[in-house]
Amino acid sequence: MAFTRATGKHRKPSRAVRVSANAAGIATLAATGVVAGFAAPALAATPDEVPHSTEDTGLTQAVVIGEDTAGRIGEQAQVQSSSAAESSAVHEAEAAAKQQAYDVKKADDEAKRKAEAERKEQERIAREQERKRLNTFVSPIAGSYVSTSYKASSGLWSSGSHTGVDFHAETGTSVQAVGAGTIVEAGWGGAYGNNVVIKHNDGTYTQYGHLSSIDVSVGQSVTAGQQIGLSGATGNVTGPHLHFEARTGAVYGTDIDPVAYLAEHGVSV
Repeated sequence: MAFTRATGKHRKPSRAVRVSANAAGIATLAATGVVAGFAAPALAATPDEVPHSTEDTGLTQAVVIGEDTAGRIGEQAQVQSSSAAESSAVHEAEAAAKQQAYDVKKADDEAKRKAEAERKEQERIAREQERKRLNTFVSPIAGSYVSTSYKASSGLWSSGSHTGVDFHAETGTSVQAVGAGTIVEAGWGGAYGNNVVIKHNDGTYTQYGHLSSIDVSVGQSVTAGQQIGLSGATGNVTGPHLHFEARTGAVYGTDIDPVAYLAEHGVSV
């Protein structure tokens, strides 16, 4: 009959118990993230092979390994944290660059829009000025007055009546085009003496007679107020003045009331 003896408080646990305990400790460490492989020497050791002073080596090694692993985990955490910070900084830099590019493009588009609007406004102003220039009319002699009216009767005119109006003017007074147009006649005109005929942009014509000198030539473009010659007393006259006619055509006999013509174009004489 076999007898067993209970282990007293002064007796060492059996080998099987100690091995089981070490294995359980290692498993626990492995479950908490500590590399279990480092505890392998503790499983291989026996009370007979290891001095009494190193009986608890398995636990001591596990603690050391745990601290080392924790250090590495801490380092990894720091690396990951640094990487996350760098990634965040990169994203912020990219976002800032995109915002800056957007702001630059927006400013550039706004500058282009303003430049285009200004260009269009300048074109509009230029067109308006040109329209005004083409449609502006003035008196043929500044500050003068009509001395002989339209259709006045006299034997001085071959038709028996005046085909235009006479503006008071001394010889050498500046005579100007009443409106923009093209010179269609510039030279001697028989009874009209030295004369100029202008075709205007609206298709009407004006004539300037008895000039002492002519400053324009056929085909030349003129503007309202431009000097075309100087008044005089050439042709069939009794004294210096300007004979002014308004016509629907270039030739004699197409005359219309010059005063009414000028009034229609905004000129009062």
